Amino acid sequence: MVAVKRVAVFDDDDDLLIIFRFFFEEKGWEVHTYKTSDDVIDKVRMSSPDVILMDNWIPTTGGLFATQMLKNDEELKNIPVIYISANNDIKGIAERAGADTYVAKPFDFEHLQNVVDSFF
Repeated sequence: MVAVKRVAVFDDDDDLLIIFRFFFEEKGWEVHTYKTSDDVIDKVRMSSPDVILMDNWIPTTGGLFATQMLKNDEELKNIPVIYISANNDIKGIAERAGADTYVAKPFDFEHLQNVVDSFF
């Protein structure tokens, strides 16, 4: 039996959350979506994702701080975090956050899939 992959998506855009849910569920993934980065540690522990997509501009702590918190947690630091943002300095912000990589918005879903697949 093949284990179901899980993704946690942190983004405050309802439309994007629907799109991410559809995209990953079509591939057989279990999807957990969150509109805030509040309690990010508890949310990630509860959903136990294989990969995390993190928006930069997410209430209330923001993606940078939320990612830093995850990467400073011994139990969660090895879960890949893909930083997703329309910010023009996404590379620099993703590096400061400690994200494993980044995808700039707007993005192509084939590119997103390739980035996610690179972790498996």
